[in-house]
Amino acid sequence: MKRRRSVRDWLVDTTMFLLAALLGVLAANERLTGNLPMPDPPWLFDVDQVVGLIACGTIWIRKRWPVQICLILLAVSTVSELTAGAMIVSLFTVAVHRPPRISMPVFVASVISSAIYVTVRPDPGGPWNTLVLGIVLQGIAVWWGLFIYNRRSFITSLKDRADRAETEAQLRAHRVREEIAREMHDVLGHRLSLLSVHAGALEFNPAAATEDIARAAKVIRESAHQALQDLREVIGVLRAPVGELPQPTFADIATLVSESRRAGMDVLLRQQVSASLPDLLGLTSYRIVQEGLTNARKHAPGQPVRISLTGEPGDGVTVEVVNTLEEPAALTADSQGLKGLGERVALADGRLEHGPTTEGWRLRAWLPWPA
Repeated sequence: MKRRRSVRDWLVDTTMFLLAALLGVLAANERLTGNLPMPDPPWLFDVDQVVGLIACGTIWIRKRWPVQICLILLAVSTVSELTAGAMIVSLFTVAVHRPPRISMPVFVASVISSAIYVTVRPDPGGPWNTLVLGIVLQGIAVWWGLFIYNRRSFITSLKDRADRAETEAQLRAHRVREEIAREMHDVLGHRLSLLSVHAGALEFNPAAATEDIARAAKVIRESAHQALQDLREVIGVLRAPVGELPQPTFADIATLVSESRRAGMDVLLRQQVSASLPDLLGLTSYRIVQEGLTNARKHAPGQPVRISLTGEPGDGVTVEVVNTLEEPAALTADSQGLKGLGERVALADGRLEHGPTTEGWRLRAWLPWPA
């Protein structure tokens, strides 16, 4: 889409046109006043004026084809002195709008063009004066244009750097929000599901023995207290990087299973891990087991759960949670936990699978473990 000329564009182009025309008028005046001899034959002077006027007219379109117009004017300026002003303006335009790898060869071509001119139309006062003056004016135009080009490039690079920094900041904020959401779901979902199990037992068995009611109330109180503690740690993500917060490890999975057993779940844990896992793998494994137990309590209460942890350095770690799911569609519809778990596993460069099998509902993840 063609950009419309702004007021600034009109002012710049008008100024450049007037400067080029002024140089042409001064050169023509030198011939008309007799300071310089008229060309032979005299009609060449009239042709030179027409060519100079056409050259000045190219200033209005020079930005569309800066290099092509400049090369044409350089060729014409080898025999026409009244095109010198327009040629210098075109040199400046090339230096402003094209990189130095293009503008510098064009400048060399302009020096050659000046040398040809003083050979074809020598100045009676000495060709070297004309040549030196021409090179100085052309050099000033190119230097000024290069200064503007480099300044614009520097400003553009600063803007690009600022845009990249803003984009990276937005991505970091998005990752923090996702991390907070995952932590709150994984941690609070587990604790609240424990509260739901014990509260449900009291609701459906109000005639239970006093000792059972007291035991359930104690578990509810402890779970609520622990949920508050976990919530404080999750909120701490807003104040410090996640890596600085206390995080569960692979060894804490046994405690997680014990809590579920105390809540009345039938959980079988099989662990065959040959060495101590790195922190990231341990935390991810813990969250996988935690999500599996939470979903089992929510969607398959009273059903047995089998947990398998196997792996060794070099082969990776496999975490598997299997249970009988009475309503698989319910878990599929409420997939926020599994979605967050998939993101967590992806951060560890692992793979996550979940769905019904012949054994029941299976949640299975493989995590790489470098040797």
